[in-house]
Amino acid sequence: MRIEALNKISDNCWEIPKRYKQGMRVPGRIYASEELVRGMDNAVLDQTANVAMLPGIQNYALCMPDGHSGYGFPIGGVAAIDPDEGVISPGGIGFDINCGIRLIATSLTRAEVEPHVANIVDSLFRRIPAGVGAKGMLALGDRTFDAAMISGARWALENGYAEPGDLAVIEEGGVMAGADPAAVSAKARERGRIQVGTLGSGNHFLELQCVRREHVFDVAAARRFGIDRDDQVFFMIHCGSRGFGHQIATDYLARFLAAMGPKYGIALPDRELACAPFRSPEGRDYFAAMCCAINIAFLNRQVIMHCLREVLADVFRRSPADLGVRLVYDLCHNTAKLERYEIDGREKTLLVHRKGATRALCAGMPGVPDAYRDVGQPVLIGGSMESGSYLLVGEPSARETFFTTAHGSGRVMSRGQAKRSFNGRELQAQMKRKGIYVQTASFPGLAEEAGGAYKDIDAVVAATHAAGLSRPVAKLTPMGNIKG
Repeated sequence: MRIEALNKISDNCWEIPKRYKQGMRVPGRIYASEELVRGMDNAVLDQTANVAMLPGIQNYALCMPDGHSGYGFPIGGVAAIDPDEGVISPGGIGFDINCGIRLIATSLTRAEVEPHVANIVDSLFRRIPAGVGAKGMLALGDRTFDAAMISGARWALENGYAEPGDLAVIEEGGVMAGADPAAVSAKARERGRIQVGTLGSGNHFLELQCVRREHVFDVAAARRFGIDRDDQVFFMIHCGSRGFGHQIATDYLARFLAAMGPKYGIALPDRELACAPFRSPEGRDYFAAMCCAINIAFLNRQVIMHCLREVLADVFRRSPADLGVRLVYDLCHNTAKLERYEIDGREKTLLVHRKGATRALCAGMPGVPDAYRDVGQPVLIGGSMESGSYLLVGEPSARETFFTTAHGSGRVMSRGQAKRSFNGRELQAQMKRKGIYVQTASFPGLAEEAGGAYKDIDAVVAATHAAGLSRPVAKLTPMGNIKG
């Protein structure tokens, strides 16, 4: 990145001044160490500056430490917009609406699980469809799919795919208010109703992990989140709304592009930032459809967890409850949500776009599950399949980013470059020798996800901590992985 274009605010905060590009309404800010900033592509700089031109944007256009170029917004991009005066932009949410991460604890240890890793991974791989266009475990009829769009994870509970305690530790309780199936196209419905219970492709995964004693950084918080023994085994699910969310984004981008200039007089330097006033018919319809996709993504991860419970019960011949299977937390990282913040001394409702970025509420805030109210919201940052992932917790100083932090490692190679640099079959064999058993729907797809294609997860987490956005609780290291 052209770091000379930035003003250094601190060791982990860099400002893009309004003079950088004509039309910027606010400055931009990138939260990252100097090393991470220098490693970002210049498109991150230009895209963050473009986001700063959105009507109604407040304070700053933001980018998190895992930032890299995306569609319209950078991945890791954040924008808080006044909904009465400003817009909603699908590019600030992403095509995979409510792509998110779910962390599941067990009472098992590495020693107990190690002899069964291949069996567990193979069984999950057989049971959970993965890869591009995969069809799900549930084929929902039109009326049932309408109910699922409205109820999200609550539909799973009502239909035997969830335990009562699950919903209490899902962001928004697993149900995003405001969903309206009438705002969803027939094409999106057709894509969505056959994909519930699928992992997808790209960087989506289901990973078997463990937490070593030396990787616990906050013992008190770790215990509150269920880490209570050395080499404890966890599972992490990373996926979203699949083709359903993609089609909703595609539908509304076309609708917004047709209306943005001619109807609303909005001009922006990048058509990928297509938007509409939030209070307009187009804006309201997109928000309602987006909420449907958020709820289907919650349901998707819940159905996958239900399958995981069944597989573990089959492998160990014990009930999920006896194995200590418990949802720690489920969070989103591709959404726009109405939240309350103080701006210029006055509390306002803002529409916070988070694209490849994670909410990180601190202790005592509304929205933190009751079980964690005095410690703060769990934050899940997924790493590459070779490096491991992190459990963190929100910090009070994250107020300046609208309580937002990173969502993952962030790519340093394009998918094409990664496929030219790595061989999927060789990578699978190398990982097996390192003690990580991997199943994949596509060896070229596996090559795209090599650890070398991603930033150093430890450096990203260190930057979020140093910037005051979230603090690390524990690192989870991989034992087995399913990649789409």
